[in-house]
Amino acid sequence: MRSTRIRLPHIVPVLLLAVALLAGCGERAWNNPYADDVDDAGVYYSSFSERPKHLDPARSYSANEWAFISQIYEPPLQYHFLKRPYELVPLVAAAMPEIHRYDGAGRRLPEDAPPEAIAYTDYVIRIREGVRYQPHPAFAREPDASYSYWPLEASALASVRTLSDFPRRSTRELTAADFVYQIKRLAYRANHSPVAGLMAEHIRGFAAFSELVGNAQQERIEAGGAADGWLDLRAFEMTGVVQLDRYRYRIRIDGSYPQFVYWLAMNFFAPMPWEAERFYAQPGMRERNITLHWYPVGTGPYLLAENNPNLRMVLEANPNFRGEPYPGEGAPGDRSAGLLDDAGKRMPFVRRAVYSLEKEAIPRWNKFLQGYYDSSGIASDSFDQAVQFGSGGEPELTAAMRDRDIRLNTAVETSIFYTGFNMLDPVVGGDSERARLLRLAISIAIDMEEYVAIFQNGRGEPAQGPLPPGIFGYRAGVEGVNPYVYRREDGRVRRRGLVEAKALLEQAGYPGGRDPATGAPLVLYYDSAAAGPESKALMDWYRRQFEKLGIELVIRATDYNRFQEKMFKGNAQIYSWGWNADYPDPENFFFLLYGPNGKAEHKGENASNYANPEFDALFDEMKNLANGPRRLEVISRMLEILRRDAPWVWGFYPKAFGLQHAWYHNTKPHLMANNTLKYRRIDAGLRARKRRAWNEPVTWPLYLLGAVLAGSLVPALVGVRRRERRAAR
Repeated sequence: MRSTRIRLPHIVPVLLLAVALLAGCGERAWNNPYADDVDDAGVYYSSFSERPKHLDPARSYSANEWAFISQIYEPPLQYHFLKRPYELVPLVAAAMPEIHRYDGAGRRLPEDAPPEAIAYTDYVIRIREGVRYQPHPAFAREPDASYSYWPLEASALASVRTLSDFPRRSTRELTAADFVYQIKRLAYRANHSPVAGLMAEHIRGFAAFSELVGNAQQERIEAGGAADGWLDLRAFEMTGVVQLDRYRYRIRIDGSYPQFVYWLAMNFFAPMPWEAERFYAQPGMRERNITLHWYPVGTGPYLLAENNPNLRMVLEANPNFRGEPYPGEGAPGDRSAGLLDDAGKRMPFVRRAVYSLEKEAIPRWNKFLQGYYDSSGIASDSFDQAVQFGSGGEPELTAAMRDRDIRLNTAVETSIFYTGFNMLDPVVGGDSERARLLRLAISIAIDMEEYVAIFQNGRGEPAQGPLPPGIFGYRAGVEGVNPYVYRREDGRVRRRGLVEAKALLEQAGYPGGRDPATGAPLVLYYDSAAAGPESKALMDWYRRQFEKLGIELVIRATDYNRFQEKMFKGNAQIYSWGWNADYPDPENFFFLLYGPNGKAEHKGENASNYANPEFDALFDEMKNLANGPRRLEVISRMLEILRRDAPWVWGFYPKAFGLQHAWYHNTKPHLMANNTLKYRRIDAGLRARKRRAWNEPVTWPLYLLGAVLAGSLVPALVGVRRRERRAAR
């Protein structure tokens, strides 16, 4: 029987045909990381590098988590997307809260009542009618109105692995009771809310409620109940949080706390339906990772369609979202920048957002340049490729970036990174003149301009105090200069020189940086959580700053947990840390130096354990004042005290640099809001054309390979042909 085979003469055309097919295999680029059958019109592509751990709004307090849940949950208020300074506006609230102040006898006080006369303040919030939750199994009901998935038998979970394994979904209307329920969840200790301590100081009855439900939980456990089972918080009253009717609720604050309104724009105060918490609390759910930490339930423009933090996270448009108009007004320059082109149009514009896991900066950067990510930050390794500084020091894109029509957005963040002195330390701390002059000498010697240039690629501004730009009380230019560290000369600002720093050091009793007790160089200790070879350059730089004064700096590097423990116990001497604003108010920065917030004694955020009675008294006054001349006067005095005492080397305000492709619109940086995905718009057609142009396959090596293969086969073909002819004869 004769076998069937391809003769050698047929191989050449087959090879050439394969090469031709490869060269023209469709319009999509060969290196496209996304599925071929995906319609990416209205799809936003980005990345994430750190796995989100908590997606429950009662627990979550990390930027990488809020990047997702802020698109899903809706607190009562939000920040206006375009206006600067930052302005609060209603989100799911129908209007801004009604704020009423009362004295100890319950009499209503005027708006300008002095803080000491106010016994309590009521915030009355009316929410929008007709707002509905995303589709979710917790709301599903049977024809007899019973819940489809409550209670669940163990057998019903046998085939369940993810939330999508529950086929039935439904929704219901948002009510004021859902906001009340969420505030109770903040007080419930089992939820480990990071803001519970602060809220207990302000919301009336919060601490008592926490104690009440804690005892109820313990009684349930002692009676044989599960420690992580559902406790219906609706059955317990919190005196300061009351539902007034279906669409109104009231929060009562002890005394006056004007900054509370900013908390109403944070995810902690987003609504939570009791049905969702009850659904997730059922036995067997936690073992399958079906919890609020994994599957959020909100009323916002998006829902979490895929949670696979080892690969990707996907947000999809919430089909029940009511829609929201794009802002019709903004800050000066917004119209000319095209930021009002979509005014009045219904949001969200992006219908799907795909975030791919990228642990390494270089692959992330390359995919952005290929057009597979719509926006990007700039890692240090890629900075010179993307940005250059002009003759005036202003950042601008390199020619390579401009050729691709990539755009640069910059903004000074509402953050500060600083080097602090532990005021409990016997050498650098305390209120003695000796220690104060030592701190000032070090403050001058540590060259923050050099630090920003070397370690931040110029992305930052040296700080003149604790208040960054955008916060009330910050003053730009010469008026805002710290005179203890900088000198004003002919309208310019210069850091004071080493001669002055050494003179201060001598006045402090350390001439030439020598310890008078030993005659040897003064030895100071810098505690850091930065460990490993990548931090060596930074630590060497810090040593050189102190060497300029003749001081020997000893680095005590450790892991972050150990570092935190030392800070809590007040055992560090000099350290570096940072703070990102929770809300745009000076109170949120000054409280980092408020005596009663000392970390060692009170476990607060005052890591330097600084305490100055005059500053503390001014802080108590300032935090209750409305923005105006008196508040500015108080802030100016507070800044003078801090600059003179120098509990911090003021460090720098970081500057955010972001890159966007030309097809990515409405990208104005917002340093307070996190719910900005709904404003973004994608020109998918332009993106597709650019991707094809930037990712054209290089096919000539294939043709060359085909030719080489064909050429190498010619002698063999000739030999075969001769043998066939001889056989035929």
